[in-house]
Amino acid sequence: MLSKVLVVNRGEIAVRVVRACRESGVASVAVYSDPDRDALHVRLADEAYALGGVTAAESYLDVDRVLDALDRSGADGVHPGYGFLSENADFARAVVDRGVAFIGPPPEAIEMMGNKISARAAAERAGVASVPGSTDPVTDPDQVRAFAAAHGWPVVVKAVHGGGGRGMKVVRGDEEVDRAVESARRESMAAFGRDDLYLERYLAAPRHVEVQVLADTHGNVVHLGDRDCSAQRRHQKLVEEAPAPDLSDAVRDAMGEAAVAVAEGCGYTNAGTVEFLCQDGEFFFLEMNTRLQVEHPVTEMVTGLDLVEQQLRVAAGEPLGFDQSDIAVSGHAIEVRINAEDPAGGAFLPSPGRITNLRVPGGLGVRFDCGYEAGDEVSQFYDNLLGKLVVWGTDREVAIRRGLRALSELQVTGVATSAPVGVAILDHPDFRAAAHSTRWVESTLDLGGIEPTGDGPGEEGTGAAMRRETTVEVDGRRFTVGVWVPDATSSAKPRRSNTGRTVGRSGNGEVVAPMQGTIVKVLISAGDTVEAGQAVCVLEAMKMENHVAAEKSGTVAEVRVSSGSSVGAGDILAVIE
Repeated sequence: MLSKVLVVNRGEIAVRVVRACRESGVASVAVYSDPDRDALHVRLADEAYALGGVTAAESYLDVDRVLDALDRSGADGVHPGYGFLSENADFARAVVDRGVAFIGPPPEAIEMMGNKISARAAAERAGVASVPGSTDPVTDPDQVRAFAAAHGWPVVVKAVHGGGGRGMKVVRGDEEVDRAVESARRESMAAFGRDDLYLERYLAAPRHVEVQVLADTHGNVVHLGDRDCSAQRRHQKLVEEAPAPDLSDAVRDAMGEAAVAVAEGCGYTNAGTVEFLCQDGEFFFLEMNTRLQVEHPVTEMVTGLDLVEQQLRVAAGEPLGFDQSDIAVSGHAIEVRINAEDPAGGAFLPSPGRITNLRVPGGLGVRFDCGYEAGDEVSQFYDNLLGKLVVWGTDREVAIRRGLRALSELQVTGVATSAPVGVAILDHPDFRAAAHSTRWVESTLDLGGIEPTGDGPGEEGTGAAMRRETTVEVDGRRFTVGVWVPDATSSAKPRRSNTGRTVGRSGNGEVVAPMQGTIVKVLISAGDTVEAGQAVCVLEAMKMENHVAAEKSGTVAEVRVSSGSSVGAGDILAVIE
């Protein structure tokens, strides 16, 4: 077994890995940005090293800073979690070249499967069909138009590297091409440090089904069953479950065999996920995520295997202690992602801020994986995943009822959360009947009457003093000290919209920022005529882009921001007369 593991991540997944290390008798080392200096994963780790910086690009994506922390720590293993550098082959190679175990697949497998174009080719060599798509990266918007001319609208522009829906845009017509390509590139660069894109045909109403694989360095490859991730919005998964419901045994078995074939074909080791789109009894290879998935807990709940522990063992050179015949799926598990965002009216506005209270549910078959505690700050600069509610039941209906009960017990104040969306999904007849697709949330689910669970940012800020623990670092050793600090948060609340577009509402023609973030593009100039609901700028918050729209029609009298401007909730972006 490894002796010390550097965890190159933050939030929920970093906490998950740190805890698995402790249970396995392995020391853990955290890294942190300036906003994360007091984060839960830092507090739980045995050691921690400062990366500096604020944004992901300045910290968790900065390979040189991370490698410096690795060298200083003396760790003999690196766990990248998911996101950030988890699918960066150059980073994995730099780790391996230092004689350190990368807790993931070989760099060559990451390179092959992390590039969605070469991944499609690898799947086809393994005999697994893919969704029709481009064979070369998109370098010009006209390539999108040419592809659509051959395959029809809509088409999907996707980041070649990375996943999680970032850098992915559905293009429904010629007039959307330029903006979609530009936006996809920005999101991909912000999330993964690369902006290469490719194209795929857009399937009308598919289900998103994936298969968990595990491979050791001795040639053993198994799959651990399947998961359904069809309940998603803007290609961001909201609810996942295992096993995938309403699949024939023939399709389920064929999918598992296909996933193993893809893994074997690229020389894969460690944990990975092969994703498929299913429609009309057929399935198509979508991509392979060469890392641990966010939704891995549902597989753990139905198989009884600790996937992070298995990752550590494989990275240490140990063989799998089981084969395919030993894998048995028991019961049904459902995961509901709890994001720090305000879903009121279906707007899903990011909701950064301080968590003033957090009460997690319990009881038989209930698990809550979380990266925060009460008093912690949810930063605008990173992914908005607060935690994951995971439930298990003897069958799917029991799991649904248990999930609804657990959601009713979950309490979060200080930030708004997406928990009400989980309730709306689990309680809907379409979901209960497994009659939903990847388009269902946006096309069918009515979220108009949803109210957020928490206060939203700033409602608890009184300016009173509160005791907080913080840490100082000396040569990698951390010391905890208690200090009294002002308890002050922003007084501005997120604005809500029923349109899916963020409305900068002030009532007097001022377009204001609905949340903290960074302006990535200004779409208007002084003197322009705009219509109510027209986008005036693009605001990036929590790694996702949001179009801020005018509340009223009129003439732009003043524009107060430019690309790159940092804004707070309530800041005036433009004035319309």
